[in-house]
Amino acid sequence: MIVVKVGGGADIDYAALCDDIAALVKQGQQIVLVHGGSSETNRVATALGTPPRFVTTASGHVSRYTDQAAMDVFMMVYAGKINKRIVELLQQRGINAFGCSGLDGRILQAERKATLRIVENGKQMMIRDDRTGTIVGVDTRMLAVMAANNICPVIAPIACSLQGDALNVDGDRAAAQIAIALKADSLLLLSSVPGLLSAFPDESSLIPHIARADIERYMEVAQGRMKKKVMGAGEALAGGVGRVIMADARIQNPISQALNGQGTIIA
Repeated sequence: MIVVKVGGGADIDYAALCDDIAALVKQGQQIVLVHGGSSETNRVATALGTPPRFVTTASGHVSRYTDQAAMDVFMMVYAGKINKRIVELLQQRGINAFGCSGLDGRILQAERKATLRIVENGKQMMIRDDRTGTIVGVDTRMLAVMAANNICPVIAPIACSLQGDALNVDGDRAAAQIAIALKADSLLLLSSVPGLLSAFPDESSLIPHIARADIERYMEVAQGRMKKKVMGAGEALAGGVGRVIMADARIQNPISQALNGQGTIIA
């Protein structure tokens, strides 16, 4: 079992990704795909007059501020356009895919953050209307049924709160929790960089291997969104996933190349 998280950058070729998934599934590999959609979400939100807002938390992580208007766009694009486009691409390649979000069937259960402490212009502020959450449970029953029937799940990172509200959750950490729950052999985090870089954005500074015992100190190396990927990788490994690979989603056969040693391997 492989859990793959693919980012939502404008430079990611979803058709090439689906070519690779189709080839691997036809060889007998079980794949669960979690996807992003940030670039298209930003475009649609701006066109609708509600441009995206990103905030930096007190711990230094950058996240999307998700009020109700942002949540509406998030569900429209992530659970709608991007999710169904990927399912369509897989169906065209002969792979029976099922698209959903973590809200559906309560696949992803999350606890809503009562407040979010952010830093703006050097000052700390509290946000109370943010619809983001932290995953507290994964229901694998639907995923197990799909796996048993050779159906490839395609999951948008929207979770269900304990009260039944839709919540925006981090896609990399969602994929990590899914990988733990499914006892996956590998978790692949594919994005618009070739892996973890020691001198971002210099792609020649790729770090090819990280020992699992050393992962915490690489939080200082990671920049921006990569911090969440390193955090998710650490959670996956601590939860029993065999290895995590951060690799390039912009290339041909991105999953196969990652499995063959491309990217940053953490094991």
